[in-house]
Amino acid sequence: MSSTEVTSGAGRPDDIRAVPVRRPGRWIAAAIVLVIAAAVVRSVATNPRFEWSVVGNFLFDARILHGLVVTLELTVIAMAIGIALGVILAVMRLSPNPLVSSASSFYIWFFRGTPVLVQLLFWYNIAALYPKIALGIPFGPAFVHADANTLITSFVAAILGLGLNEGAYMAEIVRAGIISVEEGQVDAAQSLGMTRLQTMRRIVLPQAMRVIIPPTGNETISMLKTSSLASVIVVTELLRAAESIYDVNYKTIQLLIVASVWYAACTSVLYVGQYYLERYYGRGASRELPPTALQRLRMLSLRSPRSGGV
Repeated sequence: MSSTEVTSGAGRPDDIRAVPVRRPGRWIAAAIVLVIAAAVVRSVATNPRFEWSVVGNFLFDARILHGLVVTLELTVIAMAIGIALGVILAVMRLSPNPLVSSASSFYIWFFRGTPVLVQLLFWYNIAALYPKIALGIPFGPAFVHADANTLITSFVAAILGLGLNEGAYMAEIVRAGIISVEEGQVDAAQSLGMTRLQTMRRIVLPQAMRVIIPPTGNETISMLKTSSLASVIVVTELLRAAESIYDVNYKTIQLLIVASVWYAACTSVLYVGQYYLERYYGRGASRELPPTALQRLRMLSLRSPRSGGV
């Protein structure tokens, strides 16, 4: 008997039934997490000492909103200074000139080696060292003269402290992105007659962005929260605004919750922006881009309720 006859006689084999693997540990862990979460939510919601009505009354208070605006201004300006300075310092550190590279390394070492709070206090008290600030030709005549206390206000001191400190960290982030680009592309650009600056601007930095964006987003979120240190030098940002209110009404916890709510809201917006920036600069990479929240919802709505996946 031929093999064909044996196959025809045996008939069509039964369909394979996929039996999902039972994982009771997952269900137990999920149940424990849900119980703990429910207990925490119930405790927070029913504890009268939280005084949620006070939180709601001050959430949109004019003083809180003004402090929020100052916090956002500090974050945007300090990050702009940090990013611009970071790119310059990263290019300087990769320079073949040893003097330029050493100057960048010293800057990064100094500002990463001292706490940002110390730097804020230093800039706030800079008038003790330089009562008058003059700008002009080095070792020559000065063209601009200004009083340090008038020029470097609390807000300016906060921007200098946060921005210059951030520049040191951004320099290392940008440098890591630059060295992630293959050297062969730099050689190819130079063989086409591009200068070092053109190669950096047209070839290296656009490709390095997919490495630079994720830590830069983290630094921006961290800067939003680090700006609260400016309250030490009497900058009326979000935390300082909350402090000025609870110093009068003694609702310390409630006002701290108000500040925390606004910090969390701004951080959530920055997180979403970082996610879409990573997707934008991740185009063309070999790995598949993760779906967005809307794409996940669309896939869930199109998925058949009986499709279990094999």
